[in-house]
Amino acid sequence: MQIKLRFLGAAQNVTGSRHLLEANDTRILVDCGLFQERHFEARNWEPFDVPPESIDAVLLTHAHLDHCGLLPKLVRDGFRGKIYCTAATAELARIILLDSAKLQEEDAAYKRKRHQREGRKSPYPEVALYTTNDVEACCPHFLTVKYKEPVAIGKTIEARFCDAGHVLGSSIIKVTIRQNSQQTSVLFSGDVGRPHRPIVRDPTYVDEADYILMESTYGDRVHDAPENISKTFAEVINSTKKVGGNIIVPSFALERSQEVLYYVNELLLQKAIPHITVFLDSPMATHITRVFKHHAELFDEETSRLIRLHESPFSFPGLKMTDTSEQSKAINHIKGTVMVVASSGMCTGGRIKHHLVQNISRPESTIMFVGYQAVGTLGRQIVDGEKKVRILGQVYPVKARVVKINGFSAHADREELLQWLSGLKRPPKGVFLVHGEPESARHFADFLREKTGWQIHIPAYNDEVLLE
Repeated sequence: MQIKLRFLGAAQNVTGSRHLLEANDTRILVDCGLFQERHFEARNWEPFDVPPESIDAVLLTHAHLDHCGLLPKLVRDGFRGKIYCTAATAELARIILLDSAKLQEEDAAYKRKRHQREGRKSPYPEVALYTTNDVEACCPHFLTVKYKEPVAIGKTIEARFCDAGHVLGSSIIKVTIRQNSQQTSVLFSGDVGRPHRPIVRDPTYVDEADYILMESTYGDRVHDAPENISKTFAEVINSTKKVGGNIIVPSFALERSQEVLYYVNELLLQKAIPHITVFLDSPMATHITRVFKHHAELFDEETSRLIRLHESPFSFPGLKMTDTSEQSKAINHIKGTVMVVASSGMCTGGRIKHHLVQNISRPESTIMFVGYQAVGTLGRQIVDGEKKVRILGQVYPVKARVVKINGFSAHADREELLQWLSGLKRPPKGVFLVHGEPESARHFADFLREKTGWQIHIPAYNDEVLLE
């Protein structure tokens, strides 16, 4: 019986994670994520490459939308198996998917009204990709697992989840397939985190795997030293407040927003910045904080100590959480400098677009990016220096200061990925680089070949390979 691996997403691009493993008459889908690059968005609407009802199980690495965002569609279209993941991932995925569905429903309604007013038809569907009802129907399929405990899928396949150190509950997943007297292991890195980051633990080292699917998002660069993050953060806040502008921070609701608050709180304690009102403008914030409290066993030593002392880094004087759209809109009427942390992280939807409309043409304001911006997203256009951008159907000149803090990333960089691979006791038979733009993957492939001498491959979308 052959082992087949098919790359159905995040192949020579970053988002849309979806990898199909077939062995012993069993089909396993690792991740089922949303494509977020504009030029790939149409793939979200296409029928799945294999019938959903033919898939026996889904293994979910973590709760970011580019890894879990198409699960409601998969279930609606016929999947009847279990979705295996950690308890934290299951809780966070439900929150994030419900928010995604709500935003899609709101965006679809907004587009219908705007296009009707303008007398034109959109080339894209003006309905939600999935609804909140689809999300609720998906959630009973989640089956939670613990780190390092074996999970049997059928009689001949076993999966084992280990801490990826990326976001709360994130996993590296090793799948072992037994065939006759032999066994083959395939390691799915998911998104590998960085060592010595706040809140979460360091990534787990894996000592053996025959094949590895590995992310390459930052495979062509080295992040800024962590101490530069606080310095840049302080400079942005102080200089923007001095000229009376606002600091707008597009941020992923999970983990990245909490890290932004962590650093602001740290700077306030050090008296490195003046007191400033910080709006966490995301309806998910309260829910995600509650999940964090449920899973203190996943925190690193320093954050665990703060929680025990009732000194959570997720709250400080001046922090305000907005739940309703009315509260969000009211931020625009505040005089003086405020910081707004809002989703989505790549400016592909959500409340951040409205804050950009209010601030992107103000020279005194700063747009501060603290995460990766994929090619084709609005965030990438702004980071790349576009003079004009289209937001909510209107074109705006970019006059605000734009700052990108690379060292803030929750993704391991080139050297950290190599360090993670150093845990292997023997060379793998092959490494497949995914979750990276073509140039990043090519640079990382050359780097790994030079450092290790291993067989490195860069699969394309829909490629299929046979594993020995």
